[in-house]
Amino acid sequence: MPQKNLSPGRVAQSMLGLLVEMGTPAKTPKPRGKSTGWKTGKVRSKKTRYPVVKKCKSPTKKAKNQKT
Repeated sequence: MPQKNLSPGRVAQSMLGLLVEMGTPAKTPKPRGKSTGWKTGKVRSKKTRYPVVKKCKSPTKKAKNQKT
């Protein structure tokens, strides 16, 4: 037989069952930290390597001063 006048403690006890049935509108949390990695079936290829561009040597300051 249900009671008509429930105490605040009894209401709080019954709220858990109600909240579990209702669920939550919030989205599930995203995984943090370790990445999920490559997707299955994706073809993997190595990164394209480009040759190193080197600058040519410029003449020293002494050589510039002697020419003038």
